[in-house]
Amino acid sequence: MNLRFLPARGKQQGLSLIELMIALVLGLVVIGGVAGVFLANRESYRTSEALGRMQENARYAFEVLGRSVRAAGGNPCGVDKVANVLNNQSSTWWANWGNALRGFEGGNATDDTAFPKAIGTTVASRVGGTDALIVITGSDDTGVVVVDHNPTSAQFKVNTQQHGLNDGDVVMACDTDHAAIFQVTNANSSNVTIVHNTGTGTPGNCSKGLGYPTVCTTNATPYQFDKGGFLVKLKAEAWYVGINPRGGRSLYRMLLNGTPQEFVPDVSNVQMQYLLQDATDYAPADSVNDWLKVRAVRVELTTTDPTVRVNGGNLSRTWAVVFTPRNVFQ
Repeated sequence: MNLRFLPARGKQQGLSLIELMIALVLGLVVIGGVAGVFLANRESYRTSEALGRMQENARYAFEVLGRSVRAAGGNPCGVDKVANVLNNQSSTWWANWGNALRGFEGGNATDDTAFPKAIGTTVASRVGGTDALIVITGSDDTGVVVVDHNPTSAQFKVNTQQHGLNDGDVVMACDTDHAAIFQVTNANSSNVTIVHNTGTGTPGNCSKGLGYPTVCTTNATPYQFDKGGFLVKLKAEAWYVGINPRGGRSLYRMLLNGTPQEFVPDVSNVQMQYLLQDATDYAPADSVNDWLKVRAVRVELTTTDPTVRVNGGNLSRTWAVVFTPRNVFQ
């Protein structure tokens, strides 16, 4: 029997140490490249998402601010003459109809006495160096129609029991002749009577006579508002940049009741300038001598995202818009 002898196979050999090191280095290079692309894409996504949020915040801030500025000094009847029988109206921020639109410079130390929220470091305090704005208007969706007005008894009759008015509300009555601002001293929810007497309320009424011009004695300048006129709640808003509960900054709104509300988050700065009648350029608030002559407001707003860092600071963008009040004050 013939035996065939197969050639001996070569011995199987593994990787050398050098080959293993080269493979590891190449693997690390590939993994590093993939990780770099992943991290870059993640940062790009985070930045794009943050920019979208900041743009949305700016858009909403401009929407609410613009709506407020455009309504400044308005009333449902569109009349220019406005009587005001509120006590201490010149020293009460929300009662001073003579300045239905009023701005405040951020670097002006006297703002603390004039503006409803002082500069400070606590939650809802105003941030120093940021501008602020007060807007007062009688244009609102809460109006009811006047059915009858008795100046002697200081009583209005309105068209519905669901008038939404309460004792202490500050309201504006108007017809085709003029408007008048006063405080409700008694609003009966079971009928349609709204009373505007003297002697009660804060600040209270200096007169129950609602004629124009205002005379502050008990029965001075009586006037009977026409049937078909309107009663509407007076709306006052103070806008400013304040410190939010998270330690950042937000756009705040303070209403007539004095309660500050965080309205738009992550607004770090607001700067405002004003275009006066017959002027060719915008001016800061401390250069405005007569707020009734303001024809446009330029608002520059900075939004910030605290979660994204760029060049050693938080990602931020500045936006600018011009608003024009609808109501010609003078």
